[in-house]
Amino acid sequence: MRRLIGSAVTLAVVLSLAVVGARFQEDGDLARGVVFHDANGNRAFDEGEKPLPDVRVSNGREVVHTDAEGRYELPVDDDAIVFVIKPRGWRTPLSDTQLPQFYYVHKPHGSPQLKYGGVEPTGPLPESIDFPLTPQEEPDQFRAILFGDPQPRDAKEVEYIERDVLHELIGTDAAFGVTLGDIVFDDLSLFEPLAQSSAVLGIPWYNVIGNHDINYDAPHDGLSDETFERVFGPPYYSFDYGPVHFIVLDDIQWFIPAPGQKGRYVGGLGEEQMAFIKNDLAQIPEDQMVVLMMHIPLVNVHDRQELYRLIEQRPFCLSISGHTHHHEHRFITRDDGWQGPEPHHHIINVTVSGSWWQGAPDERGIPHATMADGAPNGYSIITFDGHKYALDYKAAGRSADYQIAIDAPETIEAGAEGEAWVYANVFNGSERSKVELRSGADGEWLAMERSVEEDRVFRRLFQFEEALGETPWRKLPEPKESTHLWKARLPADLPPGVHTLTVRTTDMHGRTYEARRLIRVSGSVR
Repeated sequence: MRRLIGSAVTLAVVLSLAVVGARFQEDGDLARGVVFHDANGNRAFDEGEKPLPDVRVSNGREVVHTDAEGRYELPVDDDAIVFVIKPRGWRTPLSDTQLPQFYYVHKPHGSPQLKYGGVEPTGPLPESIDFPLTPQEEPDQFRAILFGDPQPRDAKEVEYIERDVLHELIGTDAAFGVTLGDIVFDDLSLFEPLAQSSAVLGIPWYNVIGNHDINYDAPHDGLSDETFERVFGPPYYSFDYGPVHFIVLDDIQWFIPAPGQKGRYVGGLGEEQMAFIKNDLAQIPEDQMVVLMMHIPLVNVHDRQELYRLIEQRPFCLSISGHTHHHEHRFITRDDGWQGPEPHHHIINVTVSGSWWQGAPDERGIPHATMADGAPNGYSIITFDGHKYALDYKAAGRSADYQIAIDAPETIEAGAEGEAWVYANVFNGSERSKVELRSGADGEWLAMERSVEEDRVFRRLFQFEEALGETPWRKLPEPKESTHLWKARLPADLPPGVHTLTVRTTDMHGRTYEARRLIRVSGSVR
């Protein structure tokens, strides 16, 4: 689907995005159809089935409501996707791999020839593009699974995802799952195998497009999503679940800087998608919870200021991304041009692949893939309750209460305790977290200081693997600063012997977690 890049990018980049005209021409066709209650589940609008009024439908720019007879009408050109915006209390059909089927791709001539293949010619516009829905319960409180960057290179790494993450989610009570982009690592033939794997969870699975999910042989941005569209549908869209309105964004813009040069991407939304967001939000009550889901973090999107203007007066709005392979809570303020009354909460989600499936393999043969901020690979589960939300970090293959890693000396000399540092990596910590340390069962709780620096444990791990020389596995990335580290000096005057250190954190939602480890003070035991 063609998108026009915003003015914030340099003129050279704008000129290199050779996008041919606007998507919807005055002489374009009109798509028509009906949204209906599919009572018998055959996906056809049969006699006696009830049409559904006041349901939103979009062509990727305009958003219209169905009339009293459940009918809609929208302009389209020869490269369009028409989709229904799933309303609360209704479910769209699912494919065999649990992918929501809420759209119709209209490409009369199909996609151009690409390495991974796009959409086959769809032929003339159908007389009626109908959208079947079936009712389902959607309470105010529900959970969703968030995968950042599964990013398998090959079938072996798809198996890593299955054994490291998916198997422990079998039987989940989550309402649906979302992959926040970089579904795969350039090999788009893995879209279907990975979808087959996640389908075992038996829940609808939505997908965001990432920079490793596009057609690198596309001559311009308008053709970079063709394989994604064939498998997953529109690269941006929205839907309701319970009291929450979700908007999936495509913030990957692909361009060739100059003839003969290698293509690259920038983080951006473009004029057409921005128009969709504006038209979509215009029909969402100001007091409804809105969640934006994207791949590149919002602060790295070149035309984000225009998006800020659309959301900054909403009292309940959250955004979530992946891409950077670390976990972080960002609070966007006036320093970045935000003009809302309160900072905007943006979550950069933990990645399934961690550090791109790098690092020594564990006893299962799966790379430990620790992220460069010292946090383990994994996923998030977000819980909604009306306007409230809370994010839980889940380390792959570990218990749900594994939330903190403590780094402290194994042994210290008596009298030197007050000079030794204890570090706590609070995986899901943020600037709004409180972190404390105590020694023993009844010691005084001491405040720990937040410190944005490299995780020392990861630095040691990186150096150890580097010293091994050539290995059959991929080496870890360079350590990066972590935004969720805290430190404090050990309490002074600890008597010789073995002591329990406890770190306690209270997160921004008031929830408390603890972790413990032992430390020995050498010397004569009194």
